[in-house]
Amino acid sequence: MKIKIVNTSKHQLPTYETGASAGVDLRANLDTPVSLKPLERDLIPTGLFIELPVGYEAQIRPRSGLAIKKGITLLNSPGTIDADYRGEIKIILANISNEEFTVNDGERIAQMVIARHEQAEWEEVEELQETSRGAGGFGSTGTK
Repeated sequence: MKIKIVNTSKHQLPTYETGASAGVDLRANLDTPVSLKPLERDLIPTGLFIELPVGYEAQIRPRSGLAIKKGITLLNSPGTIDADYRGEIKIILANISNEEFTVNDGERIAQMVIARHEQAEWEEVEELQETSRGAGGFGSTGTK
């Protein structure tokens, strides 16, 4: 699949790190480092703009290494970039650790997965088919 991309950053295009990778790493595109104190969040630019085909979205997800090692995650995760969005991809980075974290230019801060999606056609009905779970919510299927 080919996706049109405009790269106004100082960095290379996103690449898949291995042959089986589902996502590409996105890098911060900063003129000066950004410091995030504990529980702070900021919008970090990437300098990337994409044109997705209709029927596809780009999902923006946290990087597991940053999450476990530094307590850095993304809000609104996974974020969705719709096929008709043409603005810059920006990352809502959040520090949920107890220590300040500095985001440097070129740092890998998120990953992007391209995924096919469907648009639902709603069929309004009076009732839904019964299942063994029914309306059971969180934890209703047991712990084992």
